[in-house]
Amino acid sequence: MHKAPSASSLGPGGLDLTNAFFKPIQNTAPPSPTKRHTKIAVVGVGNVGMAIAQTILTQDLADELALIDAKPDKLRGEMLDLQHAAAFLPRTKISASVDYSVAAGSDLCIVTAGARQIAGESRLNLLQRNVALFRAIVPKLARYAPESTLLIVSNPVDVLTYVAWKLSGFPSNRVVGSGTNLDSSRFRFLIADHLDVNAQDVQAYIVGEHGDSSVALWSSISVGGVPVLSFLEKQQIAYEKETLEKIHKEVVDCAYEVISLKGYTSWAIGYSVASLARALLRDQRRIHPVSVLARGFFGIEGGDVFLSLPAQLGRGGVLGVTNVHLTEEEAERLRESARTILEVQSQLDLGI
Repeated sequence: MHKAPSASSLGPGGLDLTNAFFKPIQNTAPPSPTKRHTKIAVVGVGNVGMAIAQTILTQDLADELALIDAKPDKLRGEMLDLQHAAAFLPRTKISASVDYSVAAGSDLCIVTAGARQIAGESRLNLLQRNVALFRAIVPKLARYAPESTLLIVSNPVDVLTYVAWKLSGFPSNRVVGSGTNLDSSRFRFLIADHLDVNAQDVQAYIVGEHGDSSVALWSSISVGGVPVLSFLEKQQIAYEKETLEKIHKEVVDCAYEVISLKGYTSWAIGYSVASLARALLRDQRRIHPVSVLARGFFGIEGGDVFLSLPAQLGRGGVLGVTNVHLTEEEAERLRESARTILEVQSQLDLGI
């Protein structure tokens, strides 16, 4: 399954009309080798995958977009639906296939595919099914797009980013999980809402597991360059720790609320992943809290574990981890979050 036939083959017998329609310019030079052709592959065309694909298109992040899924009819339908919007979007070649060879030459491979939980199924069993799914996905991406960066969105994202790293054989800087990038956006929104400011003026991070053991870095929050907690202390303005914990709990529960109301989350994760794609492909060197190989950072030991830390992203993938200040309580919570993930990983049968 590939793109719909182009208008250039509308002549008699499928004759290519391109040469007849345009008069060639004489003495032309080949395209500049410095001009990059950017290609993104998205694996999984469910609600999340398509929200990501749509956002990538509207934000003009790729010259070529390849969609991959195991359901050919659904896949072709989504491809055609996007192609039919061509007159309203920046020019992007859109292709789709159940064959992973369509990902060849991709700069970024985004994995959103995942098994759905069956009623009464344990979290560990669901995770094992997702590991089996990744065994069928990741090696093929590594084969056809060996120079790409893998961006994992499927949940539980931290463990599956570790699984993708192991299955791909890629260096750790080229395997990234979407992690707490969206959690941090929700965090910034809630703080901005409390202070009646623009969320873009709030600097705040959620780190650790994308889940219940995540850690809010209250000590480093700033608004318009003003450190919030130290400002309140200097002004002798009282605040309750319970209030801070309540805001963090809202962040953790946000996704559950959206799912209970509309059945799934899609738009926010679409924008979140598109922001990561932009940072990676355009060498933005922006700081995002994403799931990275965390062993050795902030006292995290005990094994290879992926969890979210504020990381600098660029064309080479993860370029470094920010030396953000943590209080001892925050650092210990982060290490506890790492132990939680490692405990789950220890129960996996990766067969690697």
